[in-house]
Amino acid sequence: MALSTTQSIWRSGGGDTTRTAYCGSGVMAAQFYIEDASESANVKISDVAGAPSLILPAGAVVLSVNIVTAGTGSIDIGTTGYNSGTATPAAIANNLSVGTAGLVTSGLTLTATSELAYVTSRSDTSGNDPVAGFITYFVADPLVGQQNV
Repeated sequence: MALSTTQSIWRSGGGDTTRTAYCGSGVMAAQFYIEDASESANVKISDVAGAPSLILPAGAVVLSVNIVTAGTGSIDIGTTGYNSGTATPAAIANNLSVGTAGLVTSGLTLTATSELAYVTSRSDTSGNDPVAGFITYFVADPLVGQQNV
C-alpha cells in the first residue's frame, strides 16, 4: 500500500522499472469554504477563523466541484493569479448552483491555471449562506510519465 501521493503515482506504473508504462497524473481534492456566498472574496480552505485562502498550483485543471454544505442561489468560481493579480471571475464555473449538495461536473471550464492561483467566488443570484465542499483537480504531468521508476 502506498503511503503518499508520490508513491501511489509511481505504483500506478505497475512496477515497471523500464519506464514503458504511462502512470498518469494524480487526482487531488482541495477542501473549500465560502463564508458568505453573496460577497466576492477569496475562497478559504475551512471555516476556522483566519483559515488560509485556497490556492491551486500552476497547471491545475478542475474536474469537479462537490458541494457538501449547500447554500442558496448561484455563484461564479474563478481565479486570481498569485503573482500577476489577473482576475478571471468565472475561470472554474459560471453560474454554479450551490443550493443543493452534490457533485457538479458539467458546466466547468476545464481550463488549466497558468500560474499559482487563488480560488475566488462571487454571487450570481441572491444568497448569503455559507457553502463548503471539495474541488477535485489534476496537474498534467509535463514529463508524460517518464519519472516513473
